[in-house]
Amino acid sequence: MTDIADRARTLLDLHHRGSTLVLPTVWDAWSARAVTDTGFQALSVGSHPLADSRGQADGEQMSLADALEGIARITAAVDVPVTADVESGYDTPAAELVERVLDAGAVGINVEDTVHSEGRIRGMQEHADYIGELRAAADAAGIALVINARTDALLHGRERFDDPVGEAVARIRACEEAGARSVYPVKIPDAATLRTLLDAVSVPLNVTANPRTGAPSGSLEELRAAGVRRITYGPLLQAELTAAVQDLVRPWV
Repeated sequence: MTDIADRARTLLDLHHRGSTLVLPTVWDAWSARAVTDTGFQALSVGSHPLADSRGQADGEQMSLADALEGIARITAAVDVPVTADVESGYDTPAAELVERVLDAGAVGINVEDTVHSEGRIRGMQEHADYIGELRAAADAAGIALVINARTDALLHGRERFDDPVGEAVARIRACEEAGARSVYPVKIPDAATLRTLLDAVSVPLNVTANPRTGAPSGSLEELRAAGVRRITYGPLLQAELTAAVQDLVRPWV
């Protein structure tokens, strides 16, 4: 557990070094090694690309055991901290989820408020309470687990909420108060919305970016200038590589 504790502390420290932490999103041992060989100090595992690599679907169509098996292969392949997307938690009690994630070698988790197994989004306090339970379980284990609390308020938009931005602000604030070490409002549409969200919390805010084109809220340079402290790729790195592979082999068809 000492190694896990050290890796967790390293990951947490990387979030607070005063610059933007880019956590390239990987899905297997090969992609993890390819990224770390370029010098990245930590990685993220995305549920979407991991599921695709296994021939399964995102949205908790993998089981927790499936996801953790893939995560464990990645953590065993590299010597840097790894944070992993566990969707909404796979209907797993907080203490059990933390224990199993740590056993798989991950020292951070991404937890969203859309419960795919039930076709619903958690209530704001319900999600914050789950985040709080995860933080309490990690603290009890003596591990500085980096809990990245995701909200899909902007993703669901006006189909679900009268004021999606206001809802996202309220949800990330509630999650910060509950013990999240970073927050992740998915699908930030523009720089103005990003500014509103950044101003709402004191913990690092995660932005999804395409490694080629950046994010709707800005390029890498613009995100850095805005004060974004955490960037991941979601499924976008895998999608870019898919297109590149197709271009590479197409002349051989």
